[in-house]
Amino acid sequence: MSTIEKTAFGKLDVDKRLQNPVFKDWTKKPGRFGFRGEIALKFAPNIADEARPPEIVAAQTIAVAEEGKPGIDFLACYLLSFAYLKSLVDALRGILVPGGKYFLFCNNIDLNKRYQVTYEGVSFYILPIDEATVYNETLELFYIERNDLKKLDTAGKTDRMADAALRYAAVFPEISYEEGLSLMGPVRDPGANRPV
Repeated sequence: MSTIEKTAFGKLDVDKRLQNPVFKDWTKKPGRFGFRGEIALKFAPNIADEARPPEIVAAQTIAVAEEGKPGIDFLACYLLSFAYLKSLVDALRGILVPGGKYFLFCNNIDLNKRYQVTYEGVSFYILPIDEATVYNETLELFYIERNDLKKLDTAGKTDRMADAALRYAAVFPEISYEEGLSLMGPVRDPGANRPV
């Protein structure tokens, strides 16, 4: 029987990095495992054996990996700061692979800008996010109609998004990680200006 251990998510699962899953199972495509939830990038120090929430997470993550392959094929997530790209690569070293399609929606990137950054040999799409979710932003980015997804379950929706991501071939201005650090703005409070 196929298990998560046979995918690139196996190590993340053992390390307790896959948190708050909305979906963590095989998709409709044979041999493809999907995950939707949070990936812990930096754990908080444990005090007196008390488990604490991670200090840094890749939130609203949507990702897939094929059984028997070392890497994640597609990942989209929300990062509170572009600077957390380094934490993402550190936490997922060997799991993020050249040729994978990785979309990072960053809180502190100019809303009118899109970039590509190659970091440790892996290419990332760096995209702004305003008030929408990674799910909604990703559908828009890939021109996926919501009506086309209505009859699909979470596994089917994850497959549709992953398939579109793997075909995605847009090219954005290439910047270095260091250039991105100099261009990023302050982190906006995601809870500001929301009705109580």
